[in-house]
Amino acid sequence: MERRALVSGENKAFLDPFSPVDEKQKRHAQSMLDDIHKQFIDVVKKGRGKRLKESPDVFSGLLWTGEKSVELGLSDGLGSVDYVAREVIKAEDIFDFTKKQDITERFAKRFGATMAGVLAKVLSQGQLNLR
Repeated sequence: MERRALVSGENKAFLDPFSPVDEKQKRHAQSMLDDIHKQFIDVVKKGRGKRLKESPDVFSGLLWTGEKSVELGLSDGLGSVDYVAREVIKAEDIFDFTKKQDITERFAKRFGATMAGVLAKVLSQGQLNLR
């Protein structure tokens, strides 16, 4: 197999994972990432203010549990969307726009799960002869 990238501009295949690394493009991408990271840090520091606990790990790219994010000052607390709507925003009416499955989708899903269960039981009991 041979990789062929047909593009209309010098940088159209920018960071193509199947092409050799172009050092100029790599430097450009890293510069953009550094700028974006700095902007992110500035926005978080401004938004969180004194609630944010200074730590070398806070902006290292690590992931935090909800509890740890509260401890570090990245979050104010733990709660559901409904809790925030009711208690924080004080919304009088809460609307759930989650797409609900219609009756045919629910039936198909249940029927499929039921049939899979029956088939597994039959096969485990050796009652099906597939000749």
